Amino acid sequence: MNIQENIIQGIQLAFQNIYNHDLPLDQIALAPTRKEFQGTYTFVVFPFLKISQANPEATAKQIGEYLKANVPAVTDYNVVKGFLNLVLNELVWVDLFQQIYSNPNLGQLPLNGQKVMVEYSSPNTNKPLHLGHLRNNFLGFSVAEILKANGYEVIKANLVNDRGIHICKSMVAYQHFGNGETPESSGLKGDHLAGKYYVLFDKEYKKQIDELKSSGQTEEEAKKNAPIILEAQEMLRKWEAHDEAVVSLWKQMNEWVYAGFDATYKKMGVNFDKFYYESDTYLLGKDIVEEGLEKGIFFKKVNGSVWVDLTDEGLDEKLVRRADGTSVYITQDLGTADLKYKDFQINKSVYVVGNEQDYHFEVLFKIMRKLGRSYGDGLYHLSYGMVDLPTGKMKSREGTVVDADDLMQEMVETAEKHTKELGKIEGFTEEQAKILYEILGMGALKYFLLKVDPKKRMLFNPQESIEFQGYTGPFVQYSHARIAAILRKADQIGVAYQNADFSGISELAESEIALILLLNDFEKKIQVAAEEFSPAVIAQYLFDLAKEYNRFYADLPIFHEKEQQVQAFRVALSALTAKTIKKGMSLLGIAVPERM
Repeated sequence: MNIQENIIQGIQLAFQNIYNHDLPLDQIALAPTRKEFQGTYTFVVFPFLKISQANPEATAKQIGEYLKANVPAVTDYNVVKGFLNLVLNELVWVDLFQQIYSNPNLGQLPLNGQKVMVEYSSPNTNKPLHLGHLRNNFLGFSVAEILKANGYEVIKANLVNDRGIHICKSMVAYQHFGNGETPESSGLKGDHLAGKYYVLFDKEYKKQIDELKSSGQTEEEAKKNAPIILEAQEMLRKWEAHDEAVVSLWKQMNEWVYAGFDATYKKMGVNFDKFYYESDTYLLGKDIVEEGLEKGIFFKKVNGSVWVDLTDEGLDEKLVRRADGTSVYITQDLGTADLKYKDFQINKSVYVVGNEQDYHFEVLFKIMRKLGRSYGDGLYHLSYGMVDLPTGKMKSREGTVVDADDLMQEMVETAEKHTKELGKIEGFTEEQAKILYEILGMGALKYFLLKVDPKKRMLFNPQESIEFQGYTGPFVQYSHARIAAILRKADQIGVAYQNADFSGISELAESEIALILLLNDFEKKIQVAAEEFSPAVIAQYLFDLAKEYNRFYADLPIFHEKEQQVQAFRVALSALTAKTIKKGMSLLGIAVPERM
């Protein structure tokens, strides 16, 4: 039982013994005491005055006296109006530190028997990944790691959009303008090559629209009649009819793209346990439409189209099958949801998709719950905001996308320039320096994209992200490297801290207590991050921890301390901080350097 649980149980007993009232534990909460008051935890008594039948000050004093007499951890208290501030015994902090320090599974909660799938990335095979995909992939990977740390069995999934009119556009343009070009002959990654032809399609399409408009067609007519869009539509029909030549080109271009994606994912540091492909799943869901009709959840209109009526749930009517019997996008998603469950018997399914799809997922989840799916209540849309740059919104068909590969490379180069300017690579070999730039550049990028609440739209600032001071990844990474240097020095001079007994320490400085208190919060923060599906909780915690450690180190220079046990304790406290930072950063998919 941790200190907070111990005090909360003490408060429950106080209500039983003083007021003869059984107060449920979930109604008792402790908050950190404000810095201007003495104490560690604060209990607010205002909500309980009907029980105590006394004023706030009297109630707080009665409970404070009870805790001081009956809970060994509480040595004193003070009352500010209805706020009961509790002062804890310093020996409690040493004991708590030793508990955390000796935990071999720091940051890993026990298995909970639950299985969750996190689906992220979901790229289109007609273009390379861009800045928006970076936020998606980093979010998906980090949430998966956070859920794993909370005891879930996690399956990381990627549903690849490898079919449809957008894919055919790249293929048609390649037929017209490709001249047999390959990734090898062009020197381009395969996904960049496919993206090049997607852009060329759009240019040719616009040109043809202008020509048709100049011959008297309206813009709407020109868009429908442009020969190149008709070719793309015909190619999609041929693909669905399994035309050999079309399928062969489709497979070839997709292979190029997948090789390109693999290289990008490796650079990102993300991975997947299961790939689903839209070319395999786009016909799924038709049986579910029939099931919905039989159960009276769906209904047919006179033209034969099938709909679901969600007006009673604040939405509207939604088409689930066209009049000609063909699927719409949500039909496929209904089938894929069932397929995922059949494959893995998951309890939860998290979809990491931008907030422009909020309505789509609200409808999808309501349908699955109406159909009575056992996993229906575990469906969750991790909706995230778009990433903006100072130049504005990105448009892939116009070739103005901020390419993920280019941005990652730029971040590594920026890290190199910045690190050299600050002189933080003294004594590094060329290879060691190269690894450091990679760690810092990717760490800066990931941390900046993950430190913002996923639901918020954000502006990405590459220069700000790489700073070694402030709310950045490199600040946390540099703090870890600083502690690693301290531990190396401690080993060199023979400080015995690793298995030491610190029970003889009777006095701690305020900055030591503050650091232990924060270290004790780590697993709670992991739980909150999982509940909120928000890596931002971990990012904020790590920034606070690095700041608190730097304050502790400035207040109490370790190697100036003459008392050997105190010095060993401070080195051990440093080691635990480094271990916590490393584990926490790994939950964000970020590596930390041992030297800088």
